[in-house]
Amino acid sequence: MLRLGPALLARLARAQPRAPPRRCGAAAAAGGGEEQERFVFLEYEPDPAERAAAAAAALRREREPKPRRGRGAAAAVPSLSDPSVPPSGVSCSGCGAELQCGDGGAPGFVPAEKYRSLLSEGPAALRGAVCQRCWALAHHGSALRLRLPPDEHRRVLSAALRRPPRHGRGPLLLYVLDVMELPDPVLPQLPALLGPDVPAAGVLVVGNKVDLLPADCRGHLGRLRERVAAACARAGLRGAALVDIRLLSAKTGFGVEGLVSRLQRSWKCAGDVYLLGATNSGKSTLFNTLLRSDYCKSRAPDIIDRATVSPWPGTTLNLLKFPIINPTCDRIFRRQERLKQEATKTEDQLSSEEKNHLNQLKKQGYVVGRVGRTFQQQKSCSEIDFDPDMLSYSMDEDPRDPPKMHEEREEFTHNEVKDARWCFDTPGIVKEDCVLNLLTEKEVKLVLPSHAIVPRTFILKPGMVLFLAALGRIDYLEGDKPAWFSVLASNLLPVHVTMLSNADAVYEKHTAQEFLKVPMGGEERMKEFPPLVPQDITLKGIDTTEAVADIKLSSAGWVAVTAHAEEELLLRAYTPKGTALVVREPPLLPYISSIRGARIPGTPAYRTKKPPSFVENLRTGGSR
Repeated sequence: MLRLGPALLARLARAQPRAPPRRCGAAAAAGGGEEQERFVFLEYEPDPAERAAAAAAALRREREPKPRRGRGAAAAVPSLSDPSVPPSGVSCSGCGAELQCGDGGAPGFVPAEKYRSLLSEGPAALRGAVCQRCWALAHHGSALRLRLPPDEHRRVLSAALRRPPRHGRGPLLLYVLDVMELPDPVLPQLPALLGPDVPAAGVLVVGNKVDLLPADCRGHLGRLRERVAAACARAGLRGAALVDIRLLSAKTGFGVEGLVSRLQRSWKCAGDVYLLGATNSGKSTLFNTLLRSDYCKSRAPDIIDRATVSPWPGTTLNLLKFPIINPTCDRIFRRQERLKQEATKTEDQLSSEEKNHLNQLKKQGYVVGRVGRTFQQQKSCSEIDFDPDMLSYSMDEDPRDPPKMHEEREEFTHNEVKDARWCFDTPGIVKEDCVLNLLTEKEVKLVLPSHAIVPRTFILKPGMVLFLAALGRIDYLEGDKPAWFSVLASNLLPVHVTMLSNADAVYEKHTAQEFLKVPMGGEERMKEFPPLVPQDITLKGIDTTEAVADIKLSSAGWVAVTAHAEEELLLRAYTPKGTALVVREPPLLPYISSIRGARIPGTPAYRTKKPPSFVENLRTGGSR
C-alpha cells in the first residue's frame, strides 16, 4: 500500500478545488434560474472518536449475515413451522411470549428444527431460550412482523393487574414516562386502565431519559420534576395515590440508586411491583438496570436473562419478572455504607474498566450514574474435568473435537422464591396518534434519539420556513421582528430552512430523499405515507432569552420558540395526518436558545454547542 507523508497530503489538500457550500432551501429547490438567498446549515457532527466507533459498528453489521427483508414496517424472515408440536408453556426470556413453533407470525416463535433441538436437551434449555423475534432484534436490529390483535398489549396488562392481591396487599405501580413526551399521552388513561377493581397500593412515577436533555440553566432537573408533577395532576393522579416522582436515566444509570433506596425505604418488600408505561418509555431498560442493582435477589442476575431492548415499539409482549430482595436493616446499612464509600471517590480512583464504561456513558448522555451491587453471590471455583485421551491423537487420524457439554443452568430453590415479591416488566401501551406508528424500523432508529441531544438554533424572519426532516414543518407567517427557533430532536434528523414561497417545492422534490432523510424510499414510500396537515398557532413573546412555548411535532421532536417581549407571532405547524401536534406551554427547557455558538455568517443558523456531562456521586476534585 502506498503511504503519503503529512507534508505531501497537506499540499494535495490545498491543491484540491473547494466544494461549494451545500445549498438548502430556495436555492436547492430552484436548482438554478434566478439567484436567491442561500443558506448553509450545520448538522451536529460527532467527535472523531464517535465517528470511528460508529464506523466500526457499521463494519461489524455489514459482516454479519442479514435476515432477508420484506417490504413494510418490519422485516419478515421466512422460517419453517410445525403446527403439530404443542406450545412449550415456557416464556421467552427476552419478551415474555410463550415459546412455540406452530405459527411463524405469532409471538414466541422458534423455528421447528431449533425448537425440537431445545426440547431434546431438556426443560432447562428452553428456559434460557429466546424467540426468533428477540434474536433478530438483538443480533440484527431488525423487527419481524407479528400478527397481534390491536389491543393485545392492553389485554395482557389489564389481566395482570387484576390478579388477586398476593401477600394481602395490592401491587405498587412504577409508571415510567419519557420526559420528552410530556404531556404523556398514556398517563391520563391510567385510571381507566386500572379501573375500580384493581387493588393498587399506589403509583410511583418515574421520569425517564433525562440524560438526553441538556441543562438550559441551574436547577433544570427540579423544573422537569415540576412539569411531571403537573402532568400527573392533570391526569387525576395526586394525593395518597401518588407515592413519589423520581427523575432518572435507565440507560446511563443516573438516579437509579436513589430510586432503589426510595423503594427499599418506603415500599420495602410489602408486595409486587409492576413497571407500566407507553411503548419506548424505557421500561425494559429500567427492568434490566434494576436486575443488575441491589433491588433484586443476589443470585437473580445469574439466573434471569435480560429483557430484549429495541427502539422498535412494543418489544415486550408478555410479563417478565425478577424476585425483589428483602431489604432488612442489615442489608440497608451495608448498602448505605457502600454508597458513602463510592461517593468519596474521584474519577482517577476508578479502575480502567470503570473509566472506559463511564466515558462511553458520558458520550451518550448529559447526566450519568454508577449503579453498583452490595450483595453479590460468591461463585465457587469449579474443578476442570479433562480427559487426556480426548486431547491426543495419532498421526494417521484427524483431531477430534470434544463433545459439547450441556451447561447446567442455575435455578432458584423453592425456599428462595416461595414467599418472594416480584418486579414485573409489562408490555408497553401503544401510543395513538404517534408518528412512530407510520415509520419503518430503519426510520425509527433515526428518529428516536439514542445520544444526548445537541440543540440547533435558527433565527427566522416572517416568510421563512423550518423543516424537521419531512416529518414536521413550521411556517413563520406574521410578526414584526425575527424570532429564534431551537430544535430538539435526534441528532441524525436534518433541519433545513427555506423561504415560504419555495417550501412546497422543497417538500415535493426532496421528500423521501437523502436531503430530508425521513421518511426514506422514494416515490413508492410516499404513496403510503400520509400528507402533512397544518395547524395555526398564535404566540406572544416573553423575552429574548426565554422561550414562550414548545411546538411538539408528535414523537419526532420539538421546536422551542423564543421571541421579543410582547411580540405576537402567527405560525403554522405541520405534522403527518393522523399524528398529534402539541403546543407545550410552558416549555420544557425555556432557556434552551442560550445553548448555542456564534451565528454562521450569511445564514440563519448558529453553531451548535454541546454542554459537558455530569456524573452523579463522583467527586470532581483530584485524588485524596
